[in-house]
Amino acid sequence: MQSTTYNDNKQVIKKTLKLQKILDEKNNLASLLDEHDLISIGNRAVEGFEEDLASRKPWEDDLKTWTELALQISTEKTYPWPNAANIKYPMLSTASMQFAARAYPTLVPSNGSIVKCRVTGYDPTGEKASRAERISKHMSYQLLCEMDDWEEDMDRLLICLPIAGTCFKKTYWQQSKQKNCSKLVFPKVLVVNYFANSLDDAERVTEILTQSRRKVKEMQNQKLYLDIKLNDPVTSDKTQTQSVNDAFSNSSNDDDTTPYTILEQHTFLDLDGDGYSEPYIVTVEQDSHKVLRIVPRYTADDVTVNEQNKVIMIEPIQYYTKYSFIPNPDGGFYDIGFGRLLGPLNKSANTIINQLVDAGSLSNLQSGFIGRGLRIKMGETRFVPGEWKAVNATGDDIKKQVFPLPVREPSDVLFKLLDLLLKSGKELASVAEIFVGKMPGQNTPATTTMATIEQGMKVFTSVYKRVYRALASEFKKLYKLNRTYSNPQEYIAVLDLQIGQEDYQGPEDDIYPGADPTAVSSQEKQAKIQAVMQLLQLGTIDPMAVTMLYLEAHEIPNPEKLMRQPQPQQDPKMEAIKAKAQVDQQKAQIDMMQAKHKMELEGASKEQELRMKAAMVQQELQAKQMQAVLDAKNAQATQAMKMQMEQQAAQQKMGVQAQQTRMNLATQAATHSQNMQHQSEMNKQQQKQTPKGTKTR
Repeated sequence: MQSTTYNDNKQVIKKTLKLQKILDEKNNLASLLDEHDLISIGNRAVEGFEEDLASRKPWEDDLKTWTELALQISTEKTYPWPNAANIKYPMLSTASMQFAARAYPTLVPSNGSIVKCRVTGYDPTGEKASRAERISKHMSYQLLCEMDDWEEDMDRLLICLPIAGTCFKKTYWQQSKQKNCSKLVFPKVLVVNYFANSLDDAERVTEILTQSRRKVKEMQNQKLYLDIKLNDPVTSDKTQTQSVNDAFSNSSNDDDTTPYTILEQHTFLDLDGDGYSEPYIVTVEQDSHKVLRIVPRYTADDVTVNEQNKVIMIEPIQYYTKYSFIPNPDGGFYDIGFGRLLGPLNKSANTIINQLVDAGSLSNLQSGFIGRGLRIKMGETRFVPGEWKAVNATGDDIKKQVFPLPVREPSDVLFKLLDLLLKSGKELASVAEIFVGKMPGQNTPATTTMATIEQGMKVFTSVYKRVYRALASEFKKLYKLNRTYSNPQEYIAVLDLQIGQEDYQGPEDDIYPGADPTAVSSQEKQAKIQAVMQLLQLGTIDPMAVTMLYLEAHEIPNPEKLMRQPQPQQDPKMEAIKAKAQVDQQKAQIDMMQAKHKMELEGASKEQELRMKAAMVQQELQAKQMQAVLDAKNAQATQAMKMQMEQQAAQQKMGVQAQQTRMNLATQAATHSQNMQHQSEMNKQQQKQTPKGTKTR
């Protein structure tokens, strides 16, 4: 155990390093410092860790209680009698599982669309949309396929988060495997001062690692750790965090399986001696305070200097992402969960349940007093079912000698109190009956059911949005790692898409989870889509976008393959420029043709000109001849038409005369007929007037 102590508040480094040398150093910076500096840094790291550990001692004790309640750990009871009832009601565990069951399928959907990339700005050609699609699919592929434990760690986080109230993810580039890594870190092993405002504002963030001797030796062989001799691991209970090593508490120092306790501290050191502390990662073995590794957690791009080239600010690289359940009302760094909220209710419910069970046991197994004068002939006083015992006494004597203890039945008040506690716990945890499979009756209106769901989801939705923000922060860290470490020469084929480093040059603010932060259930998503689809009749929204949302809400795999590819919208300004260019091109072509024709004319010989003139004269003569022929033909046609018209007129005249003659003859005939008839009538009248016997002459 190193006996050197460090009590000064100011870090003093004898052997300073140039900032540029620090940035250029690819290996362990600890190899560049002398022994005195390493001892000073190691002592300061461990003392700072123990200070932060002491600040969170009350929270750590509470965490132990919450964990025992969630795990339903029961110990043997001796009161009110040995092996009395010690039942643990799973209120806290149920609330945790219900939260994870609703959040997990939403944040990690079955269609694999975990990451989304937002399109910002004007995108006339659709290039930004194509890039966003490539990034979304590639990062989702990384999380599910390349990062082996990411999905499993996310499942574990959603179970532990509602109990402890706080969990962490550590995101970094794994050099040995050449890939991104984002592992779960439990709050028990990530020590931050309780009064720190956030991870970014904390002066120290210390992760407790347990590494075997073999692992430490591997790190030394890879030159990741200083090749120094370490003392045998100490198994005594040094700190409150030693629960990680409880399984090894009975091991001896000679056991090779006993792990070292390694402190990986994200802190600030002034290694260049300019009076400004830079961000570094210091790895220390806790027992000996020996420094194993020092690496910067910043790059040249993170350093800001003034006009005099003096460092005024360094933006540290943040490896950890904090997942929060409910913010701590006292302003502490570690937030609260169901462990804090339901813990007292759970303990009270356990007490009442055990009292009811004990009361039932006393009621079923009666006890009492037996007088000394009662003599039992055979067996003991305890009975088994169907057994009869012979006694040397009458029934009246037995009645007088046996006095049972007055035991009451389990109290109804306890039952009512237990029911009240359980209902309060469900309301607090937002675990309504409708969420655990118990639907309302058949006659319950649909509006009442939806109102019940909405009311029950309010608490969950607020927590879910906090998890959504933390997940977005984790994805942005992964985006930065892809920008820094991806090989520009290596293109990765992901779902028929080719992606390179240039795709990750945009701002990381465009990256966000694929889940909907305002809809945490499939029914809620589908209800929103139905409301949006009603607006299609107005013609104000894009049908293609609505269709895509509909398919995603129903978790249809690969919905983009079912969509028709939209034609890219053309920019009016670009169209005008293209049209002007086409007009200019056509004008240039016409000018070239005219110039060419002029040159051809100018280059012709006199003979060609005469021939052309003769041809023109010949064409004129032929045209005149043809015109004469046409005129003659027109004259003949005119004469023939005139004769025909005259003939038709003569025929018409002759027809009129013949018709007039026929009319005259008809008139004469009629007149003659009338005269003859008149004469006949006159003769008849004369005959009537002449006397009979008179002879006419």
